[in-house]
Amino acid sequence: MIDLHAHSLLSDGLLLPSELIRRAEVTGYKVIGITDHVDGSNIEFVISALMKVYMSMPARSKIKFIPGVELTHIAPSDFKKLVGTARKNKLKLIVGHGETIVEPVRKGTNRAAIEAGVDILAHPGLITLSDARLAAAKGVFLEISARAGHCLANGHVVKMAQNAGAKLVLNTDAHAPGDLITDEKAQKIAEAAGLEKQYIMDVLSKNPKSLISRLNA
Repeated sequence: MIDLHAHSLLSDGLLLPSELIRRAEVTGYKVIGITDHVDGSNIEFVISALMKVYMSMPARSKIKFIPGVELTHIAPSDFKKLVGTARKNKLKLIVGHGETIVEPVRKGTNRAAIEAGVDILAHPGLITLSDARLAAAKGVFLEISARAGHCLANGHVVKMAQNAGAKLVLNTDAHAPGDLITDEKAQKIAEAAGLEKQYIMDVLSKNPKSLISRLNA
């Protein structure tokens, strides 16, 4: 399992980053991205804390940890500045908190996050075809979510992504140990979202590996 969207107690998760990484390893994960919620008030603190964890990882660890942030409930006009802050601090992974249908996310957030150059647009809800096409053009990955609530729009996200040629990844948005999933569960979620079987491994393996290679370039 490659999961590029999860949360520790540095934001609203339940576990220390180190325990979340260990739990993921035991679950069978190959890669986990911890992308704690940030806005302008805490972005530098979270980046500093996660980078300390990253630097302390054993050289021969069986699981790869990627430090990141999720820009969450910020004004659309703030995305460019905060993406710049994250890049300046050499952060590996930037997720935009998309317009999920179960939270009062500001309209225009999806487009602002894509335009600002996030790596993944999380749970983008009823994303428009126009925004999906922009994501495809800018290399922003759209997320199929395993999280309750956010997952209700998965079918729409898959449809828009396929029509636009945008790449998809599947993440858990884990906040607790029980949110981590196996490869088998991920495959079922992808299939339930409307992906045909020949495309599922692209979403679960090829696409996230492509993104990770880009982050390491």
